[in-house]
Amino acid sequence: MDNHIDTICVQGGWQPENGGPRQLPVYQSTTFKYATSQQMADLFDLKATGYFYTRLQNPTNDEVAKKIAQLEGGVAAMLTSSGQAASFFSVFNVCEAGDHFISCSSIYGGTFNLFAITMKKLGIECTFVDQTAPAEEIAKAFRPNTKCVFGETVANPAGFILDIEKMANLAHSHGVPLIVDNTFATPVLCRPFQFGADIVVHSTTKYMDGHGCGVGGVIVDSGNFDWEKHPDRFPGLTQPDPSYHGLAYTKAFGKGAYITKATAQLMRDLGSIQSPQNAFLLNLGLESLHLRMPRHCSNALAAAKFLRQHPKVAWVHFAGLEDDPEYPLVQKQFSGGIPCGVLTFGIKGGREQSIKFMDALRLVSIVTHVADARSCVLHPASHTHRQLTDEQLRDAGIPPDLIRFSLGIEDPRDIIADLEQALEKV
Repeated sequence: MDNHIDTICVQGGWQPENGGPRQLPVYQSTTFKYATSQQMADLFDLKATGYFYTRLQNPTNDEVAKKIAQLEGGVAAMLTSSGQAASFFSVFNVCEAGDHFISCSSIYGGTFNLFAITMKKLGIECTFVDQTAPAEEIAKAFRPNTKCVFGETVANPAGFILDIEKMANLAHSHGVPLIVDNTFATPVLCRPFQFGADIVVHSTTKYMDGHGCGVGGVIVDSGNFDWEKHPDRFPGLTQPDPSYHGLAYTKAFGKGAYITKATAQLMRDLGSIQSPQNAFLLNLGLESLHLRMPRHCSNALAAAKFLRQHPKVAWVHFAGLEDDPEYPLVQKQFSGGIPCGVLTFGIKGGREQSIKFMDALRLVSIVTHVADARSCVLHPASHTHRQLTDEQLRDAGIPPDLIRFSLGIEDPRDIIADLEQALEKV
């Protein structure tokens, strides 16, 4: 029987045996003991399942990954040390030097830099596209060596909504998978696999964790993309891996091929594992995710309506407002009709006044974070995206006065009172 998503948040993943601990234990161990050398050898050859070194896998991590896979409706998942590691691994798992991939330009600034600068140094080229452009225009970006398409369900920080079905159809028509960062929506609000996405990534540091205590990421595979249909395009998955005695992942692991390769090859060599303690904290956050997300969303809607009518506010962008151009897409893709608890706005007078307003806030904090229980603001042009040129900022939909406002789960009356007193000082 498939449980509803609220029940999976609470009881997914860890299933204790009779007399076992009800709460998921923290397996705070680097290594795991076996009785014979052959048992260990079989693990290293991927002929048996089990644990031998936490850099690759850990029981605590695997149970939390299992829960997130259940939440997204995927077949398998792998935790990483950060959301940035998850984004990198998700693409690097199918790309190598000489390859090309496509990304929407409206993405998190750190991911933009990873794709545009760092991965280029590895010989992997990225073309950025406007996700709102007509499909036939975006199609021009595909090349014979294109290996995947990447986008964010809700763009950070611009708040633009990805038309997942449109991008999935484009990707599939060119024989490549669609990777979607679902951090801001979470599977409580949107499940990208239902609209054709193939791989989902999250920064679990955000809503999933909820309390701002642990950095982490996750990659989830839908199991739906047929790698064997394009064996020459994805040799890392379909052809023998010399580091595992010629094992071919698709033939040995079927629908589990993508995550097995990411674990056995990328995690083995690059080591960006999430600590078991952080996975434990993440699991505690997941248990209340279904309760927190509606409050984040209702607070964001209340704040958006307040800010939009205030005479000192220049503009507000929140796709949960009924007159927003992306509102119909939100109704199609998001349960509850609100995309997340994050909105953007600007103060009249431009960048200087927006910063002055932020400095006057008392309850709402200025932090390099987003999407946890406490309300917070950030000025991307000065903070997270300061490495981008003005042209790149515009391409990413980030005007210089943009304030990213992440609504927590406090009483909305207190949040709005804080906004009001800060606006009086502008």
